[in-house]
Amino acid sequence: QVQLAESGGGSVEAGRSLTLSCLVSGFTRDFYDSHYAWYRQGPGAECEIVADITKSGRTYYGDSVKGRFTISQTSSQDSVKTTIYLEMNEMKNDDTGTYYCKAGDSQYVGETCPNSDFGYWGTGTQVTVSS
Repeated sequence: QVQLAESGGGSVEAGRSLTLSCLVSGFTRDFYDSHYAWYRQGPGAECEIVADITKSGRTYYGDSVKGRFTISQTSSQDSVKTTIYLEMNEMKNDDTGTYYCKAGDSQYVGETCPNSDFGYWGTGTQVTVSS
């Protein structure tokens, strides 16, 4: 059974930093594009990919966070559990939203997240950025 649990959300002032964590267990798929990702959904906005990282370490960033956010991963010695991090720097008001961790084999494009028809998702953690 694949399980994902996000943590680290909260309220932060614009320009400051915040780091999210996602503990993933049971995701044993190892295809070329198998990856972990962070998505977010802001108020009145569509679901947006923030960043993803393949098991081999290849990364992708959404245009709005390039140069500010960093995704990384660490795995337990037996590779049963993996923790995905999202370090967010120079935060902006537009970074406000619910952040979801996802594990799967392809990027998701859709109006709302999470969507259990496309990969495995956590329940989300709220991030609020204020001026």
